[in-house]
Amino acid sequence: MSVQDSGSVEDLAARLRPGFTLGVAAAAFQIEGSLTADGRGPSGWDAFAEKPGAIVDGGSPTVACDHYNRADEDIALMQELGVDSYRLSLSWPRIQPDGRGAVNQRGLDFYDRLLDKLLAAGISPMVTLYHWDTPLALEHAGGWMNRETARRLADYAAVAARRFGDRVDHWVTVNEPVSVTLQGYALGAHAPGRQLLFDSLPAAHHQLLGHGLAVKALRAEGVRGKIGLSNMHSPVRPASNRLSDRLMAEALDLMLNRIYADAVLLGKYPKPSLPLWPWFRSLGPVLDGDLETISQPLDFYGLNYYYPIKVASGRGPAEIPTGQAEEMANIPFHLAAYQEYQTTGFGWPEAPEQLATVLQEMKQRYGDALPPVFITEGGASFPEPAHVDGPVQDTNRIAYLAEHLGHAVSATGPGGAAEGVDLRGYYVWTLLDNFEWAAGYSQRFGLVHVDFETLERTPKESFYWLRALARARSRDQ
Repeated sequence: MSVQDSGSVEDLAARLRPGFTLGVAAAAFQIEGSLTADGRGPSGWDAFAEKPGAIVDGGSPTVACDHYNRADEDIALMQELGVDSYRLSLSWPRIQPDGRGAVNQRGLDFYDRLLDKLLAAGISPMVTLYHWDTPLALEHAGGWMNRETARRLADYAAVAARRFGDRVDHWVTVNEPVSVTLQGYALGAHAPGRQLLFDSLPAAHHQLLGHGLAVKALRAEGVRGKIGLSNMHSPVRPASNRLSDRLMAEALDLMLNRIYADAVLLGKYPKPSLPLWPWFRSLGPVLDGDLETISQPLDFYGLNYYYPIKVASGRGPAEIPTGQAEEMANIPFHLAAYQEYQTTGFGWPEAPEQLATVLQEMKQRYGDALPPVFITEGGASFPEPAHVDGPVQDTNRIAYLAEHLGHAVSATGPGGAAEGVDLRGYYVWTLLDNFEWAAGYSQRFGLVHVDFETLERTPKESFYWLRALARARSRDQ
């Protein structure tokens, strides 16, 4: 009996409530390729990827998965998979090459066709406006350190709303502002490669402001879809009960989680303990009306979960979850290992019960202010061959997804630690092996194996497991 036909699939399917969304997620820059085709402008990530040593093994996003030319094939895979929804992102520089002014009709036409084909295949689109591909002209003007970029995001949101607002079921304004701030502006591991440490916090504020202005723009254009934002959340724990470790854990919890969710859901920034205040002074200037704009009522909150974090005081190795960042060696804390967990190919702890912890913390911190929640990303990379002649036996990924989804459903169900959180769905990261940002092609997250020489797609065993789950669920619902 194969994994996807086992009783565990039926058991998990029976625990999914009617209407629970099963989806897959992807990002334009990671799969589309065709970086100069049909009027697309350059992004900050285009420029970053060209820097020597910026990408593992010198991998280039120029082709990626060639989704720009193979979208029909990828939609057919999703249709075979049987998912309810596809979370895609629009490429800002493909639609608005300079991030302001002129709109590229050929870019709009590509997404027009993509959305129509998804709907024809019975797949609901969840569209992310900004998934890290800042137009290079805006990056040269300061990127997210420049308040003006927030206004540009709102203008771009209006363009997308006017063209696609009649067909998009869910809108995500900004994906993981925490990752852009920390990896892009604080530590320099991602585009634009700046190393501002705590002075990067204006980038967080301006992304959140851009989110709020984009929400207003979408609603002003009368889009029919529901609107939210996605951020990565990690439970943060001190390595010991020492005051120094607890303070460092508080600092990282603020940086990773609370700055974003508090502002969006409560309309205020959290107050750090007095010893930490100097680190957070750069969060301003917060102008009158900013937090009101940032905390526009949302229809849903997107939560991306991958791993928990343990932090210890004192300088340590320059390790971050996605690799190395030299600036980490210049701050008075470091990440400590979770010895009790197995790890993914990226070295991330496999801790499904910590997803329940995240949901519990969201419930405790935000209560009735928390709208319905989607897990908008969840998944894992594992070492897999570059070339295959059949399905990859990725039972590790199957176990990962089953356990994480199971813990999320249990936590939010009757008697669960996060009972009362309205969990609406789970999106697997990701459909295809892809260009994994600074890790290049070294980390394979996909349900579908991609041979990056031939671009041949080969579904893995996890693909068939999720298909079996979707089918078992549909019989019950």
